[in-house]
Amino acid sequence: MAEGRILTEVRGQTLLIGIDRPAKRNGFTPAMMRALAEAYTRLDDDPALRVGVLYAIGDHFTAGLDLPSFAPLMQRGEYAVPHGLVDPLNLGDAGWRRRTKPLVVAVKGITFTLGIELMLAADIVVAADDCRFSQLEVARGIMATGGATLRMAERAGLGNALLHLLTGDEFDSAEALRLNFVQRVVPAGQELDEVMRIAGQIAQQAPLAVIATRLNALKAVEQGPLAAMAEFDATQQRLALSEDAAEGVAAFREKRPPLFKGR
Repeated sequence: MAEGRILTEVRGQTLLIGIDRPAKRNGFTPAMMRALAEAYTRLDDDPALRVGVLYAIGDHFTAGLDLPSFAPLMQRGEYAVPHGLVDPLNLGDAGWRRRTKPLVVAVKGITFTLGIELMLAADIVVAADDCRFSQLEVARGIMATGGATLRMAERAGLGNALLHLLTGDEFDSAEALRLNFVQRVVPAGQELDEVMRIAGQIAQQAPLAVIATRLNALKAVEQGPLAAMAEFDATQQRLALSEDAAEGVAAFREKRPPLFKGR
């Protein structure tokens, strides 16, 4: 417990992943980072799971890395996540897997450094209106290397990204929404309910189509529209030949909800 832990719970076809170290504002230790990667890997590898939800225990999402416990790894140039697992930061570095299934995140209270990078690496973010955000690595003599320099600029534009990256200032949920860092802001205490509602809607859709759609949109952002468009025909043919596509047509004809199986 001193090192913190990552909780997992299956609800239907959703995997809930909880950050649990509230006494330290959910500051991440290396053990927690590894456990988070193991939870993401479980989400991707279990065919019964269709969507993940990341949330936090206590009043805050996370204060970021527990620097004293991470400093030795940083000095050696090491990462807390072993090769072969899904990287929670989804950077695509050689040796680590990238997540394929969708992940929805609920943030609240203090959401600093790693907290911002984890939510930007996810797919949909709901923020409580009491959030306090800061990418303050420059105030600690280090650089944000978990994706903030990439994704903040991509979503908000270079000037807006550098305003927060170079000053290490603190900003609120309204600013995070303006900059497209989060997709929705709700009253504090309602963020997990809203995330579960969104995850439930995703889980009702055809799993193969959800994964293909997510990966194609990600490719468009990372590699450009032409690279994403080049996959359209082959992907659509593969999906059209699936059992789920046949079920979608049958449900439409019979005027009933579809029962997708992910195959």
